[in-house]
Formats: sequence, structure tokens, C-alpha cells
Amino acid sequence: MDVEHVVGAPHPRLRPFVTRYSGYRLRSEPGIHRGLPSRSLTLVVTVDGTVDLDQGRFATLCGGLHDEAVIITHDGFQHGVQCDLTPLGARAFFGLPAGELAATTVGLDTLDAPAGELRERLQTATTWRDRFAQLDLVLGRLLRPVKQQVEVAWAWQRLAAGATVGEIAAEVGWSRQHLSARFAAEYGLTPKVMGRVMRFERANRMLRGQRRPTLTEVAAACGYTDQAHFNRDWRALCGATPTEWMAAELPFVQGGEASGVAEW
Repeated sequence: MDVEHVVGAPHPRLRPFVTRYSGYRLRSEPGIHRGLPSRSLTLVVTVDGTVDLDQGRFATLCGGLHDEAVIITHDGFQHGVQCDLTPLGARAFFGLPAGELAATTVGLDTLDAPAGELRERLQTATTWRDRFAQLDLVLGRLLRPVKQQVEVAWAWQRLAAGATVGEIAAEVGWSRQHLSARFAAEYGLTPKVMGRVMRFERANRMLRGQRRPTLTEVAAACGYTDQAHFNRDWRALCGATPTEWMAAELPFVQGGEASGVAEW
């Protein structure tokens, strides 16, 4: 396996909308890769080839929030840049709530984004730093004013901090049902489901770390009631148990995460 993975920070004015750029160039045996649920939307621009999903083959794409793994088929070579967008980024770049992209993947051209220009700029650039600078330029040009309901934005922040749906509903003065409806309209998932995704993401990050904890330690740290609960939730969101996922993809993930980092 030959893995090149470089992480870059977007320009400061973009950081409320993009949390990071991840450049990748991978050679391995043909197979599948699981795109795992997280709190980020995924924008990908390939430099070579396509991203092959059940929905089609994409040279550029944006995928919304989801609560199950997205299966990516590859021929052994993958080369491009992934941008992790915050939900607010969907409004800033495309003029729509993240909920309209939930559980789906679309080509960037369908969102009135300059997909062809963006891909050509990345193909012409000779370094990862240059590619990230081109992303800064094009995404910065797409920025528009954004407005989000205060209660819904607060609910996201509190959910990320570990608050329960009942606590959040009481804080904003809404019923749980109204909170769930408004939250789902903005993000595409209910707060209960999004809480599961955020907990799963925390567990996943722990398993990717330099010091790999035991599965029991991860389950306890992330608030799972026991190992069985951890396994059930992981299988539902990932399509595999933690042990199965580590055997299939952890070497690939750790190889990428351990590579060079470029931030500015």
C-alpha cells in the first residue's frame, strides 16, 4: 500500500464553513472503502479518476450528512482532495440548508458550483499547498451571507457538547417534537440520530489515534452502556463491528493520518 495524505487548514475566513482539506493519493489493491458518518458534509474534487458510488461515478461531488456508511468502490488508485464542510457551509457555498443534501450525493455541477474550473485548477497545481490555495480562491468566491435559526444553531452546539435532546428542548423552550422537526429540516437528521453520529465519530477518532485504546475503554469514554451497545451502534452506522472495521480499514486510515501535515 502506497499512501500519501496531506492535511491543510482553509483560509481563516472559510473556517466557519470548512474545517479542513485532505489531499490524498493512494495505491492499493482494488476494493471498497467505507465513507463513515460524521458531523461534516463531504466535498470531493478528484485530480485523477472518479469516486464510484451506487448513485454513480463522480469527478466532483458533495455528500450530505448520513447515518450509515457510504460504500466507495475503487480500482486501487485514488487521487484528489476532500473538504470537510460544516452544515453552515451548505448555506454559504450553495445557498441551501444541509438538510436538502442529507443521505445523498450529488455532483458539484448540480449545485451551480464551478466544478469543471475547480477540477482543472487542482490538476494544474503542482503541490498540495497550491491545490489548497486554489480551493481557498474558488470557495471564497462562492461565499454568500448566511442566516440560520438561532435555536437550531444552539441545538447543534449543545448536542456536540453532549447534552440530551430533552435538555436542549428545555433550554430553547420548544417541545421535543418541534425541536426534532426544526433540527431535521436544517440538518437532515433528527437530533437523536445526530447525537448517535457524533458519539460514533468520537469513538472512531479514538481508534485512529496514535495510542490505540481498548474497545472497552472507547465504549466507556464515549458513553456506550456496554460493549454490546457499542458493537450494535457501530454496526448500524458503519456496516461492520469495530473489530471488523479495524481489520479492513485501520491500516489504510492510520497510514493516511500519519502522513505529512500542511497547515497555515
